[in-house]
Amino acid sequence: MAIKVLVVDDSSFFRRRVSEIVNQDAELEVIGTASNGAEAVKMAAELNPQVITMDIEMPVMDGITAVKQIMASKPIPILMFSSLTHDGAKATLEALEAGALDFLPKRFEDIASNKDEAISLLQQRIKTLGRRRLFRPISRTTTAIDKATTSQELRPSRVSSTALRQPAALATQHSAEKSPRASSVTRASGKKYKALVIGTSTGGPVALQKVLTQFPANYPHPILLIQHMPAAFTPTFATRLNSLCKIEVKEAVSGDVLKPGCAYLAPGGMQMMLERGGAYGRIKVIAGKPDMNYKPSVDITFASTSKVIGGDVLAVVLTGMGADGREGARMLKSVGATIWAQDEASCVVYGMPQAVTTSGIATKSIALEQMAEAILKETANG
Repeated sequence: MAIKVLVVDDSSFFRRRVSEIVNQDAELEVIGTASNGAEAVKMAAELNPQVITMDIEMPVMDGITAVKQIMASKPIPILMFSSLTHDGAKATLEALEAGALDFLPKRFEDIASNKDEAISLLQQRIKTLGRRRLFRPISRTTTAIDKATTSQELRPSRVSSTALRQPAALATQHSAEKSPRASSVTRASGKKYKALVIGTSTGGPVALQKVLTQFPANYPHPILLIQHMPAAFTPTFATRLNSLCKIEVKEAVSGDVLKPGCAYLAPGGMQMMLERGGAYGRIKVIAGKPDMNYKPSVDITFASTSKVIGGDVLAVVLTGMGADGREGARMLKSVGATIWAQDEASCVVYGMPQAVTTSGIATKSIALEQMAEAILKETANG
């Protein structure tokens, strides 16, 4: 049965264009269109769509207000369309915090290098979100390493009910294949660390905010953050995190010498690497190869971290589509680093965490609600 989609935009041209793209895929079907947020709220209740595509700036009621009302009454996966501007980035981050699950640039030429690729990407994003199950809110590439280094088993335990209580109020449908249960927060291993690295994609902005806002100002290690995000968004996202967190958060620039208690966000459209310098390393930002799927890439940062810092690293893979981070995590593990993944139930998309989990690279699978506490306990030793 086709995934039912509601298209919301004040432009009749854009509504028609998105509807045409959606209906080209036999697995998708547009069941209605709305020209403003108020219509969207009403039609969402009447038509029961499985996915909504939502514009931000609209008359009568804007997209952010509509997202809040829909998520408060009957949560539905929402894909936002955004302009690649400072104001567009700010509004999109607010929409994600309100409960939207994903976003794409409104200009299709910004989505991909050609028309067919852009169409396919939009269809795939909608299908991925359409397979999610939402819950009513309660509260606000590198060379592969020998597989012999990735044989450690996950430690199973019970999934906390709080794993579902994210700001976006979501949880994935469990796949037919049995996934590992989330580890409860246990005793720290006693290992000493020099850095924390976190990679994420879809659902990452909200997940990173939830984790990092729990860190104290005197967190004893530098933090590297890799979030799949356009270049126009990362400065705004870094500023937003910095305003909410006790630790310092900044968009990374070449020459930054890593210091404890500071998080460095990889710039969109670029690759963030580490090179030797200072006590922990120095950041090098490069354009990277044009054919790289992800800019920034978790694999690239993880791999360079393995070479500069070695095994004194805790690497965490959070929610996201695809498998970026798996090979970089494999390299980190081969030099003795610790790899954790977000558990399936609390992910927006269980792609990247699943990749490191099913490959035997991650040693723990942890619910998002427990992730900050687990990280703080594990990395307490400097």
